[in-house]
Amino acid sequence: MTEPASRARRRALVTGAARGIGAAVARRLAALGVDVVLADLDGEGAQSVAAPFGGRTVTLDVTDADAVAKAVSAFG
Repeated sequence: MTEPASRARRRALVTGAARGIGAAVARRLAALGVDVVLADLDGEGAQSVAAPFGGRTVTLDVTDADAVAKAVSAFG
């Protein structure tokens, strides 16, 4: 599958990224050249997923709207 070059200039905030589907989505997006920010309550787990591709992480409770807004603002 050919991906558009514009994807390299995109950023994604992936929640639940420390394991399972969230981790798989983060890895796939990174492989496509997307700037991935991994968010999870398990910050250490998110860091271990992000390390191989240089992703950034944030320890985040997505049920806290203010925390989500701050993360979006911080990572753009």
